[in-house]
Amino acid sequence: MSGIGRASTLIAAGTIVSRLTGFLRSIVLVSAVGATSAAGNAFTVANQLPNNIYAIISTGLLSAVVVPQIVKAATHDDGGRAFISKLFTLGTVVLLVTAVLATLAAPWLVQLYAPDFPPDQQALATAFAYWCLPQILFYGLYALVGEALNARRVYGPFTWAPIVNNVVSIAGFVAFIVLFGQSRSVSDWTPQMVALMGATATGGIVVQAGILFMFWRRTGLSVRPDFRWRGVGLADIGRLAGWTFLMVLAGQLAGLVQSRVLSAAAADVAGAMVTANAWLLFMLPYSIIVLSIGTPYFTQLSEHAHAGRDDEVRRDIDRSIRTLGLFIVVAAAALAVAAVPASRIFTDSAAEARQAAEVLLCFLVALVPLAVLFVIQRTFYAYDDTRTPFWFTLVQCVLVVVTALGARAVLPVEHLAAGIALGQSLASIVQVVLATWLLRRRLGALHLRSWLPALARFIVAAAPAALVGGLIFQATGGVDGWMAQEKLPAVLGAGIIGVSVVLVYVGALALLRAPELSMATSVVRRLLPGRRG
Repeated sequence: MSGIGRASTLIAAGTIVSRLTGFLRSIVLVSAVGATSAAGNAFTVANQLPNNIYAIISTGLLSAVVVPQIVKAATHDDGGRAFISKLFTLGTVVLLVTAVLATLAAPWLVQLYAPDFPPDQQALATAFAYWCLPQILFYGLYALVGEALNARRVYGPFTWAPIVNNVVSIAGFVAFIVLFGQSRSVSDWTPQMVALMGATATGGIVVQAGILFMFWRRTGLSVRPDFRWRGVGLADIGRLAGWTFLMVLAGQLAGLVQSRVLSAAAADVAGAMVTANAWLLFMLPYSIIVLSIGTPYFTQLSEHAHAGRDDEVRRDIDRSIRTLGLFIVVAAAALAVAAVPASRIFTDSAAEARQAAEVLLCFLVALVPLAVLFVIQRTFYAYDDTRTPFWFTLVQCVLVVVTALGARAVLPVEHLAAGIALGQSLASIVQVVLATWLLRRRLGALHLRSWLPALARFIVAAAPAALVGGLIFQATGGVDGWMAQEKLPAVLGAGIIGVSVVLVYVGALALLRAPELSMATSVVRRLLPGRRG
């Protein structure tokens, strides 16, 4: 368990720094193009296009399929070298072809994702897309190399490399502000401005991918181009990836519907950029807590599943959900109470912060369920079952589409982004309930009587903590107070609320005599300098 502790600490530390620099990147970007401007939404749509492909590569094929297969390949006579060489050759070819075709199709992709943009806004988004879509190749290489490092228990570089990307982006966006100032109107943009913004976004991804190759020697593998893609189990990957590809494709189609609906949001109301920044805030606790703790567990869980030790798998599920829940519940409570000041960091006014906070709150409804889903879904992957996750994800995607279309039909445009976010959260809750039921049918008892009461205990402890945080926010003037007026006071206010919520939460858990407190203490000790897990 100490190995998992050290890996979790390394990943958590890297993720915290990465997210903080990512926040700074977003703040500078908003200063350059505005949070609710037509130009900001155009850039967000264009820069999101390669991320959609990256989601297929990273969340889909690699996390679900490659890590378990590399773990298995380590038992081959050559330690998996032939398998890795063939896999990397095939992956690079597919990524390169995809990047080229997507870049050529930039005008049609923009039209597909943002049909309600006016012609001048679509033209600007297309210009950005030509610069951004080559990121697909480098996102994919980053994911491919990073997951291979994770499979060999080299966790740090994959987590720390995005920091360099953020630094490059911050420098480029600052240069843009110095040279051109803030450009909110579509008519302000010149080819030179588009080139600097697009080259900055893509240059950071190129550097991010390149950094990982410096750590490849730690895997103990030598990779060479190998176009003979038969004979070492690639057919098994194709079979497994088929279902995963369909699952992620369904998710991308649902996201496409959301993007098309959101493109109707006019300037000066919550649109694509506000939604993206609300998602960034939502992903902060998810990344720091869920990914840092869950990724090492997934490698261990895959090993136990491959060896047929189902009892160990059940214990892994119980331990990981209880550990994740202990931290994710208080994170959700703190972020919900501090939604307005946290959102003010990424907006240009208190009015925009209120709109963004509404979107963030709707996303937060699903934070705890998604932490549980992370464990449940990857347990299926550990057993090489990608078909079952496809079916329960398909249900979620259908609900996402239905709720997005419903939001467009019944909500005014200023609440459209929030409606889409809430629909996604409700769909995710249905998804995790269905996934847990299906896994229980497969593995039998999942220690539900252990981790479900634990989650309930955490929620009970979080209630008074959230109340105290809310009282502090209201005592400072609420949405009209100093916490929502400027960016720096918003950072301070969000920090005060967050610390207060955590302190009350810990006290409430102590009063409840929660056994998980000792687990929390050990995790915190591992995060302190000079301590070892």
